[in-house]
Amino acid sequence: MRTNPVFREGIQIYFSEGYGFPAYFYLLIILAPVELLAIFLPSLDVQMWTGSANLFKVSSITALILMVYFGLKIANQEFAPWRFYPIKRWLREERIPLPQVALAQTSVLALHVLFFAFLCAPLLIWAGAIARTHWITILSTLLLLVFYALSYGVWGLGTATLWENRAESRQVFVRCFFFAVVFLSALLYLPINPVAFVLAYLGNKELTPLVVWGWKWSPSSIHFLFHLGLLASGLFFYRWALRKGVAL
Repeated sequence: MRTNPVFREGIQIYFSEGYGFPAYFYLLIILAPVELLAIFLPSLDVQMWTGSANLFKVSSITALILMVYFGLKIANQEFAPWRFYPIKRWLREERIPLPQVALAQTSVLALHVLFFAFLCAPLLIWAGAIARTHWITILSTLLLLVFYALSYGVWGLGTATLWENRAESRQVFVRCFFFAVVFLSALLYLPINPVAFVLAYLGNKELTPLVVWGWKWSPSSIHFLFHLGLLASGLFFYRWALRKGVAL
């Protein structure tokens, strides 16, 4: 992967030149105050440092929204769109094979998502310790956040590729896409909504199973099948956008 120029470009722009630093800063500067407010606002008595049982829930939901949102922005190349070479240049002039371009860009996205999780981990562990949350629950929550950020983030890659020269259009699309999926999933069947699922998981609450033609489906199975489908369709959309870039 080190020899892949598309991967090196992403690392150079986001890490060496620092264009990814605003995303990391915003993530921390929003998550940390939310945790502090969640501790202090409910009560200011002498027992405040035992924390609320809801502290880890609030922190996890905040981290989920931030990781997905900034993952989409990173994938959509919103922090430094002028610094990236056009996809056509990589595919035509540099003659980088399409699978290598796709692998490099998805690897950069995955690296950012893991770095987001790394930044969130100390705050979530701290919140979990105060809320007396088991370490397995904390770890599984972090893995869920990574899964969600990747499932939505690949749609940002496809959008950046398809509307490469229309920055405003793709920025509007990724925001509408994220909020539409979250909102519609809550309306159609609540267990497929990531916020509702994480809250139910952390609260040890049972979600309503889905009954179709007499078959009863587990809410957890439906939830993960939905997001695996979201991830797979996002990758398909991204590959289709790349192939369209080759054809044009």
